[in-house]
Amino acid sequence: MATVVAQSHFIFGLRTGVTNNLCFFDEQTVVFPSGNNCVCYNTVQRCQRFIPGSEKSQGMRALAISANRRYLAVSECGEKASITVFDLQHAQGRRKKVLTAGDMLVEEFVCMAFSPDSKYLIGQTGGSEWMLIFWLWEKQKVLATVKTSNPYNPVTQVSFNPYNNMQLCVSGTGVFKLFRYSEGALKQCSFPKVESINFLCHTWMTAERVIAGTDTGRLLVFESGDLRREIKTATKPEQGHSDRQVEMKKIKDTDMDEGPAVSRITAILSYSKGFACSMGPGSVCLFEKTEEDSYRKSREIQIPPDPCNNELTPAECQEIDTMCISPAEEMLAISTDRGQLYSISLFLTEMNKKEQLHFEFLSQSFHSKSITGLSVCIRKPFVATSSLDHSVRIWNYETKVLELYKEFQEEAYSVALHPTGLFIMVGFSDKLRLMNLLIDDIRTFKEFTVRGCRECAFSHGGHMFAAVNGNVIHIYSVTSFENILNLKGHNGKVRAIEWSLDDSRLVSCGMDGAVYEWNTQTGKRGSESVLKSCSYTDVAFSSDCRTILAVGTDLTLKEIQDCQILREVPADDVAHTAVAVSHSGRVVFTGTSSGTIRAIKYPLPIQKEWIMYQAHCGPVSKMAITFDDQFLLTVSEDGCLSMWKIIDKEGRGLKSHKQIIHTEEILITKSDLEEKTQNMLELKMRLEELQMENEYQLSLKDMNYNEKMKELSDKFTQQIDALKTTQQVMKTEMEKQAHEHQQKSSEVTMTHSKEVKDLELSYSQKLIVEHERYQELQQQYQRMQEDYEKQLKDAAESKSQAVEELTQHYEARLQDKTQLLAQCQEEAQQQISEFKEIIRQVEEDEERKIHDIQLKYEKKLHTEKETNATLKGETGIMTQKFYSLQRQIDERCTDINQLKQERQRLLGLIRSLESDIGDLKRQISGHEKTNQDKDRTISGLKRKNQELEKLRFVLDFQLNELKKQTEPQQDNIKGKKERIHQLEEELVQMDKSNTQLKLTVSDLKLKLRTRDKEMYKEMQKVKDLETHLQRLKSDLHNCAGFIQEPRKLKDSIQMIYAQYVQTDGVENSSADNEIQRAFHRQRDHLERTVASLKTRLAKSAEEHEKVYVKIMKENVTLITEINELRKELRLARTQVKEYKAQLAIFKKSNKSRPNSEEGPKKEPTHEDVNPQD
Repeated sequence: MATVVAQSHFIFGLRTGVTNNLCFFDEQTVVFPSGNNCVCYNTVQRCQRFIPGSEKSQGMRALAISANRRYLAVSECGEKASITVFDLQHAQGRRKKVLTAGDMLVEEFVCMAFSPDSKYLIGQTGGSEWMLIFWLWEKQKVLATVKTSNPYNPVTQVSFNPYNNMQLCVSGTGVFKLFRYSEGALKQCSFPKVESINFLCHTWMTAERVIAGTDTGRLLVFESGDLRREIKTATKPEQGHSDRQVEMKKIKDTDMDEGPAVSRITAILSYSKGFACSMGPGSVCLFEKTEEDSYRKSREIQIPPDPCNNELTPAECQEIDTMCISPAEEMLAISTDRGQLYSISLFLTEMNKKEQLHFEFLSQSFHSKSITGLSVCIRKPFVATSSLDHSVRIWNYETKVLELYKEFQEEAYSVALHPTGLFIMVGFSDKLRLMNLLIDDIRTFKEFTVRGCRECAFSHGGHMFAAVNGNVIHIYSVTSFENILNLKGHNGKVRAIEWSLDDSRLVSCGMDGAVYEWNTQTGKRGSESVLKSCSYTDVAFSSDCRTILAVGTDLTLKEIQDCQILREVPADDVAHTAVAVSHSGRVVFTGTSSGTIRAIKYPLPIQKEWIMYQAHCGPVSKMAITFDDQFLLTVSEDGCLSMWKIIDKEGRGLKSHKQIIHTEEILITKSDLEEKTQNMLELKMRLEELQMENEYQLSLKDMNYNEKMKELSDKFTQQIDALKTTQQVMKTEMEKQAHEHQQKSSEVTMTHSKEVKDLELSYSQKLIVEHERYQELQQQYQRMQEDYEKQLKDAAESKSQAVEELTQHYEARLQDKTQLLAQCQEEAQQQISEFKEIIRQVEEDEERKIHDIQLKYEKKLHTEKETNATLKGETGIMTQKFYSLQRQIDERCTDINQLKQERQRLLGLIRSLESDIGDLKRQISGHEKTNQDKDRTISGLKRKNQELEKLRFVLDFQLNELKKQTEPQQDNIKGKKERIHQLEEELVQMDKSNTQLKLTVSDLKLKLRTRDKEMYKEMQKVKDLETHLQRLKSDLHNCAGFIQEPRKLKDSIQMIYAQYVQTDGVENSSADNEIQRAFHRQRDHLERTVASLKTRLAKSAEEHEKVYVKIMKENVTLITEINELRKELRLARTQVKEYKAQLAIFKKSNKSRPNSEEGPKKEPTHEDVNPQD
């Protein structure tokens, strides 16, 4: 066996196609299937625990977790499907029980569910039967089975009623049934007509209510198994949807030839506040319970758009498979059909009511389709994977984090990481692209014309890389990007290539059954091994590069050296698909087509010696070991990346001969750096501005708070003084009240002592009277008892005599019957003996006759026929006699049986008569006791009757008073209602007046605007005149310069006169003055009117507010008075009803009392005579 083993460390990926593939174990741990394992993932510590699947299973089909979160049930397909229950509290997930369907041949269990007390488990089978099996799982006992559906109407979900572990629900296509387990069978207890509805999911809300989701987006509510109503889910489309999302929906609609897209409800989950359900692709809606016992949509949570996705498959169009909620209802987690896990804190949904909420990845973004490529580098702890989901992802195997990922337009067939970890090579259908691994992106900087590159690999030195194109291997230089060599020789497609440690050789294998070793300097073949019966899938150098290890379709692992196969390790019925050799040379790992991994020691053993691990649920496509021999990395067609820790049997890691140091350098472009520095500077500036603003606002707030503190302190000091004064007043009042209370208490004690003395005297007299009455009743009772004893004795004597007579009569009849029986038996015996003798004689006669017939057979054939006929007649007569005797015997037997039955009946009669005698004795003793009780109750009822008559009189009086009180109050209520009506009319009038005032204000505002425009025009005129004056002044000043030259002076004055003076100048100036005065007057008048209107408006508003407040106060007082009156009325009515009921009861009791009991006791008592009662 191999001394080196592999231990499951971490896995990236989710297995789709498993029902209920996500559930919470506790607040921090989720359980989901990945590969052929169930993973318990702690979201806080970022660690995983593995529960491996069984070896012979053909895949998981469903999961179910118990209500107490302790047990996990896993359904696995196979020749005989089984359900395995694991104990999650055990560190390794200990296998508890394995459940099967017993004698039934079941291929798969489609869905399962635990009961609320975790004792029972139900499983729904698939295939052709569709049986529901009910287990007491801890004892592996099948309690009941029932057929729920047929292959044309598959079942999608089964569940237990969380309030009743004997009731279950089954839903599917045209199926919605409730079953109840009773008397060892599952019985259907509801028959709704839902044949045309396709149910995808359901959940229990209460003990009677189930909500189910359909493929047409309907939420149907069932009460006790009957369809009652539908919850409306249609809402207005939110404005937050991006254009990209709308475009994607259009593309999907055009691609699918179905018409309008319908939001299918694929998952639904109830919790304390309501329920959550998926509403179409990428969205989850939360519904809250309302007071009207219905549900309303409160929030919508969406899967965020993925910036790295292309336009054809956005993340927000994923369909939700499963939803689960944490035990404390703090976290909601979902799984999608593209193998992604998301979560959201429910606390955020309550906090941010207005913002659009989005899910976040629970751990990382996973591959959703088959992984085609795998590569590791030396200088960084990076793993690169490529997949058919158009994505390339870079993982960190030390921190277990997804470092980078990008999605492309085409499928990625192969991937290779440069040894430095700064570059990546990806093969697409059209080209081979060399890309830079930047800080936040993967960018192409060189493309090569290699179509459909299924395999590519960098050399260990990083200066060359090899790429496969069909059956040709191209070798390129990384520095000059030139095609150095083309290695041709394979007749089929090349499936795998690997460089030697010194990069001088390259090994390749292909589908043609050839393994070639190439010299990378000359391009010639160094060695070759061809086996046409085998199609090779993977190849690897040994640790010292002397031998080659290859695996293929012939189910063997081959070690090749110098064109010869040195060793072959045969496998089981499963083919090897991938191979990886540790750098220490101690172990070889192989992956199989069933998804398992095998650890084989090196040098290879001759026999089948290996350790097998459950890893994936699909064929292992690639395997790689990190350069420090710490981790084994495997990928598969199931879309999962699995990390295994390589350790020895003592649990220590392997020691590496080479010391590998991981670097932390990253690539970033200059433009990105400049952008980031610019952003940082802008953010710093913004930060400083915000700090300044915050400081200023804080200072303002401090000022405001100080002022408020002063005001509050002043108010509190005033209140304290007022309270002190009130306290002193209260103290004085308290002293006065205490003094008064003492006086009153002394008076009350005096009166009480007097009343006690009077009561003692009256009760002593009553006691004497009652004692005398008691003695009389006792004497009467003794007389009655003597009479009853005499009657009892007479009855007992008469009964004993009757019983003796009956016994004697029946004994005589019994003796007669027994004698008859004996005679019949003797006659029957005689007849039987006679019959036996007749039979014996007949037999002897027949034997003789047969002997004579045999002797005379040939001679007298005719005579024999006659004798035969006579014999037949005789035998017929004899048989008739025999049957008649038999009938007589049967009749005798029936007579005997009847006599026995009569005897038993008579014995029973005797026993019943004895029991009747005993019952009569008991009844007599009971009558005595009841007589005593009746005497007591009669006396008590008489007292109560007198008290109730008094009460009736009092209540009648109170009723009359209450009626008198309620009549004026009702009149008062009517008056108050009329007053409210008047006030409401006044309010309406006030509103009308307000609207008229608003209209007048708007008219005045329009007039003001026109006046302002006129004012503006006048101001312009004034400015023009001022400019004219300035010019005139300057011209006059210039004229003053010509004072010594009269001619020039005259000419200039004439010029000024021609320019500025006109004939109607004086008239215009006077008219302008008048216009200005009129304008000023009108403006003053308008200003006054506006001011008066404003004051009127303010007064009217104040009056309106006062009136409104007054009306509101009056309304409040009226409502309180009405409520109090209603309460009083209710109390009075209830009291009246109670009193009437009591009166009726006592009247009935008085009437129903029999005259026979009252007759002998109607003697004059002291109560009738006593006037005090």
